[in-house]
Amino acid sequence: MSWTPERIKELEKLWAEGLSTAEIGRRLGVSKNAVVGKAHRLSLPGRQSPIDRKRRTTARRVTPRAKPASKANKTESSTAHKPRESVKTPPPPPPRRKTYNHKGPSCQWPFGDPKLPGFHFCGAPSEPGKPYCPQHCAIAYNRVSASQADAEANKAAAG
Repeated sequence: MSWTPERIKELEKLWAEGLSTAEIGRRLGVSKNAVVGKAHRLSLPGRQSPIDRKRRTTARRVTPRAKPASKANKTESSTAHKPRESVKTPPPPPPRRKTYNHKGPSCQWPFGDPKLPGFHFCGAPSEPGKPYCPQHCAIAYNRVSASQADAEANKAAAG
């Protein structure tokens, strides 16, 4: 496919009409990427992304919140329509640091957010060959049920 002067004029016309690049491509028999590339090389005026356009139209559709009632009408409106109050739950207390006096590898189970103060690792003696203590190994590793183990053994024997 070559861009003949006639096709370029058609591209410019359809571009000015605001058709999507996919629609222009369908009408000209080329891919939308070919349309985008040629429009760029011709320095046609840029257009808003369809993704941005979609975001802006949905943002406009959001209804504004009702204004709070004036002080004079506050007693009347408080019984008629009471807005929901947001319930704020306090954050959970940070986990207590466990201190262990031991030598060797320690449990690497994280507590808290690494970006916040108070972040730490469990620190208990770890299971041999594992990064966690027995309690955290029970959480981290799932045991394979007997039926799953049989299915995996049959699959390995067949394959």
